Amino acid sequence: MAAYSSSLTVLLLLLHVTAMSMISMGVAGSYGQSHRYKAIYSFGDSLADTGNLYYETEKLSASRTSCLQLPYGETYFHRPTGRCSDGRLIVDFLAQKMGLPLLKPYLGIKNGKIKKDWKGREGVNFAVAGATALNSSFFIERGILNIATNYSLAVQLDWFKHLLPSICNSSSDCKKVLGNSLFLVGEIGGNDFNHPLFLRKSVEEIKAYIPFVINEISSAINELIHLGARTMIVPGNFPIGCNVIYLRIFNTTNMKEYDEAGCLKRLNELAQDYNKKLRVEINRLQRLYPNTNIIYADYYRAALPLYHSPKRYGFKTIQNSCCAAGVNNGSRCPSACYDPSHYISWDGIHLTEEAYNLIAKRIIKWTLRLF
Repeated sequence: MAAYSSSLTVLLLLLHVTAMSMISMGVAGSYGQSHRYKAIYSFGDSLADTGNLYYETEKLSASRTSCLQLPYGETYFHRPTGRCSDGRLIVDFLAQKMGLPLLKPYLGIKNGKIKKDWKGREGVNFAVAGATALNSSFFIERGILNIATNYSLAVQLDWFKHLLPSICNSSSDCKKVLGNSLFLVGEIGGNDFNHPLFLRKSVEEIKAYIPFVINEISSAINELIHLGARTMIVPGNFPIGCNVIYLRIFNTTNMKEYDEAGCLKRLNELAQDYNKKLRVEINRLQRLYPNTNIIYADYYRAALPLYHSPKRYGFKTIQNSCCAAGVNNGSRCPSACYDPSHYISWDGIHLTEEAYNLIAKRIIKWTLRLF
């Protein structure tokens, strides 16, 4: 009886220690709240833009305002918000997991349209749909003239520095505030490859851009660290060879061009090459700054199973998007499917909320110690 009582005491002690460890690590339900970080600061393109495009409509051509019209935003917000999807993006799911408000766009704060609702230390989104890591002059010099915007990563970083006095009021205060924040540096760089691919530039030519893109991202990380950032998530690129738009642009009868899921092998190899080199640079930066946390987010690995086993995740096919293909009266989505959750692709380029949800869950699982 004494041995049983002793064993029970040890078991209860172990259960208590395990429970306390799980709490300290931020283990929660699917999207339970966690409060380790006080804010998110996000940089990137349309995969992360929560409304900067919306507040820049005066400078947009009709072909770029599609994300500002229904059915964009119909699933979660029931109205267009500037997000290029039917609902939430990965950054939205991360914010909700952390118990933080959805990120407000910098341009809305800058022009005063949402400033009354913004608290300086709740985080900001600087991502803009169409943005590239590199400045537009890089592409113009190479005859690539279809760049949608010049809100490059360097421009977004300048916005952050301009807003910094509204977030913190001294060097020590900034290091404390930013040290308790999560920085999402991307996804950025995808459009540096998308724009030339839309012009049917060769994969070999585009591969030569990779070191320039990675250098730009590395420079931004360096600068953020010097400003006080301590935790950064840096996403890689998706398996772009599975994107509906590329399956149509580069459609071929040569079945050797496709993998077993029907994705274009050479475009996925381009994304993998970029991701591998980006990861090498992130590892180098981590060694250079041992007191920081620079985490590579493997968007490629998180998304690939959706394309390889779509029915397992409730998707119909990888060949079609929810929105009707093509541009119609300035809209990329003249009509939408009845239920977007049955599709991976929303408009041929961007994904549906359901796809982003599944990808976000994988990223959160792999970086659980952050949340």
